[in-house]
Amino acid sequence: MSLQAYSRTQRVAENPRDTEYRLFADITRQLMQVKDTPRHDRAVVDALYRNRRLWSTLLSDCSRDENGLPEAIRASVISLSLWVDKYSSAVMRGGESIEPLIDINRTIMEGLAQRPAA
Repeated sequence: MSLQAYSRTQRVAENPRDTEYRLFADITRQLMQVKDTPRHDRAVVDALYRNRRLWSTLLSDCSRDENGLPEAIRASVISLSLWVDKYSSAVMRGGESIEPLIDINRTIMEGLAQRPAA
């Protein structure tokens, strides 16, 4: 089976929570790999860009009236998304560590890993 076919099958079989976890894990791993790299390095720019895109997508989704999450959680995600965007700019200017972005992503991953009671 080709890698593309496997990826397609995985996306169909995965529930949205698992997909979000996998995406957070992939991006967080990328951030961890570049945390000690000079900020002007392309790998840092790419990692920050991917993380910003993820959070921007979450912001957009949580802003929609059709989103099924409770209002308080949606508001928290929107707030975190705005913070990630602003903080990522500070990281790029070279004044801040990538660690807080990694910590936020890990916290979200912990929440995604928890299974709701049946």
